[in-house]
Amino acid sequence: MRRVVYTLTALMGLSSLLFSCQDTKKPNYQFFPNMYESVAYETYSESNAFKNGKEGQLPAQGSIKRGFVPYELPNTPAGYEASKGNVSPLAADSVNVEKGKELYNIYCISCHGEKGDGKGKLVQREKFLGVPSYKDRAITVGSVFHVETYGLNAMGSHANQLTKKERWQVAEYVIGLKSELK
Repeated sequence: MRRVVYTLTALMGLSSLLFSCQDTKKPNYQFFPNMYESVAYETYSESNAFKNGKEGQLPAQGSIKRGFVPYELPNTPAGYEASKGNVSPLAADSVNVEKGKELYNIYCISCHGEKGDGKGKLVQREKFLGVPSYKDRAITVGSVFHVETYGLNAMGSHANQLTKKERWQVAEYVIGLKSELK
């Protein structure tokens, strides 16, 4: 009888020892930890994993960032001329002129001016010269979008600051300014 009591006591002690430290919110053991926590390598270190022996690799040719839609026209004078035939893909009811005006006031007004006459604050202070008035230019919604995407002359690209939809909205607003200047 004593043996049974000792055995039961030993089993209860062992089970309490095994299960008392258990955390049910996370597992105690991690099997194959290298599947969860990869070995960190220095970006430009040598590695036998790749053919060229470098750890840092360029993206695969033709790959694009997730969610990015490429612009099909090239950044050339021929691409600019071809862009003049483009029309806005935004539906007439989704063009938000107020949003276009707000974005224009943030990114464009300092050079192009409030009215699009090329007399913004930076031009008045002679920081940039030769900013044309929209009235004097043969521009379309497509060409404005093209210039916002790639930049032209002293104007840099705004593709990093504005999404594709926002660039179309600003282009629509610029065409509205052009019609007011006539």
